[in-house]
Amino acid sequence: MRKKKFVKPGLKILFAVFAAVYLTAIPESAAEPKMVPERQEQVRLSYAPLVKKTAPAVVNIYARKVVRERRRSLMFDDPFFRRFFGGDFGMDKPRTRMQNSLGSGVIVGSDGLVVTNKHVVKGADEINVVLSDRREFSATLVISDDRTDLAVLRVETGGTPLPHLDLSDSDTLEVGDLVLAIGNPFGVGQTVTSGIVSALARTQVTPSDLNFFIQTDAAINPGNSGGALVAMDGKLAGINTVIFSKSGGSLGIGFAIPSNMVHAVINGISKDGKLVRGWMGAGGQAVSQDIANSLNMKRPTGVIVSQVYKGASADKAGLRPGDVVLAINGHEVNDPKALGYRVATLPVGDTVPLRVWRKNKTVALKLIVSPPPGAPAKDVTGLQGQQPLAGARIANMSPAFAIEIGVDPFSHGVMIVDLLRGSPANRLQFQIGDFIRAVNGIKVTSVAQLKPLLKGRVKGWKISIERKGKSLNLVING
Repeated sequence: MRKKKFVKPGLKILFAVFAAVYLTAIPESAAEPKMVPERQEQVRLSYAPLVKKTAPAVVNIYARKVVRERRRSLMFDDPFFRRFFGGDFGMDKPRTRMQNSLGSGVIVGSDGLVVTNKHVVKGADEINVVLSDRREFSATLVISDDRTDLAVLRVETGGTPLPHLDLSDSDTLEVGDLVLAIGNPFGVGQTVTSGIVSALARTQVTPSDLNFFIQTDAAINPGNSGGALVAMDGKLAGINTVIFSKSGGSLGIGFAIPSNMVHAVINGISKDGKLVRGWMGAGGQAVSQDIANSLNMKRPTGVIVSQVYKGASADKAGLRPGDVVLAINGHEVNDPKALGYRVATLPVGDTVPLRVWRKNKTVALKLIVSPPPGAPAKDVTGLQGQQPLAGARIANMSPAFAIEIGVDPFSHGVMIVDLLRGSPANRLQFQIGDFIRAVNGIKVTSVAQLKPLLKGRVKGWKISIERKGKSLNLVING
C-alpha cells in the first residue's frame, strides 16, 4: 500500500498561485485538451448528405447537330480555276454527318426549366437531357445568350415535378467559402469535386462585356460546362463555364457564372421569347493611380465616364463625362465589365442608388434601370442593282441592335451586316461591320436615305466607309 504524501499549507497556497499564473499564460487553444471521438458522427464528417440533396438536379446534356460538308478536288484547288469558274468549281456534292457534344446542366425549376452553357447546345438540332436516375427527356431551347454564355432549356415532364436547385444570392459568397462542383467531366458520368471560392469578380477571363466570374479550385474539366457550383446551404452558387488549362485538364483554376446572372437571364425572358435586361448607356475606363491622383481620390477605384448615350438611363440620371462611378446599388465597381454586370443583373424598371465622384466630392444619383434604346428601327435591307454595294445587307444601328449583334452600342449610322458571296460588294472587298458614311460626297445617315443615292447611272463612285475606327475611301470608275 502506497503512502500518501502530505504538503504543508503554506506550500499549497504557493502551488495554487503558480498554477493560476501558468494556466493564464497558456493560449486558449493550447489549453484545450485533445479528445478521442466519442460518437460516430464525429468521425464521419462528410459532404454525402449535401450531395444526395443536390446531385439529382444536375443533368447530362447531349446535343446533336447535322453538319454539311463539301470537299474540293485537289485537281481544282487552284486560284486560277476559282477566279474564272467561281468559288464552287470542283466541289463535291454536300455530305452530311452527325456531330455530338456533351455537357452538363442544372434543373432550376421543378416544372422542367434547365440552365446550361450556350456553347454546350450551340447550333444543336436535337437536345436530350438525362437525369442522374437515367430518365431521359427531349429539350427545347428557350433562349441562348452570347454575352453570358448561358442557355435556358425546357423539358416536358407531363406534370411530373423534377428535382431542382434553388438559386442562392451569389453576392453573399466570400473568398474561402467551401463549394462543390457537380457535372460530367470527359463523359465519365456524374462526378462531384470539392474546393473553395478562390476569388470573386474575375472580369478578364473572356472577351464578353458581362464577365464577372466566381473562381474556384474545385476540379472542373471538359464536360463540366453547364454544371453546378453548389454552396454549403445546398443552393446553386453558379454555373461552371470556363477553365484555365495548358493541358486540357484541371489545374485548379475554374470559373463559374454567378447565380445572380443566371437569375437575371431567366427573369429577363420576355413574353415574345427575347431577353430584356438593363443598359446604363455610359462608357468609360477603370480608374488608374494616375487618374485617381489627378482627381484627388484617395485610391484608384471606380469607372471614369468618357461618353454618355443621350436619352439612356445614365443620361436621365444626370451622369456626365468626367464623373467616376464608384458604386451602384451599394456594390463597388472597379472596371467597365463589373459595372455592366451590376446593371445587367438588376430588374428593368428598378430605381437604384448611384454613388459618383464629381469635383472632389461624392455625389448621390438615382438610376432607373432601362433596356437599351431600340431607335432608330434597324430596317435591314438587301441592296441590289448595278452599283458597288449590290449584295450587301445593311441596317441602321441602335444600342439595342448593336448589342444584339455584338457591336459597340455607341455605334451609329448604316452598317453592313451581311455580304452575299461573289456579289459586287464582296468582290470589291467591303466587309461585314463597315459603316457607310458617304456616297459621292453626300453624308449617309440612314438606310432610307442611302437607297436613293445608289440608284441611277453615274460616271463613277466614291464611297466613304469607317472600318474599325479608320476612315477609308473607295473610288470606282464607271
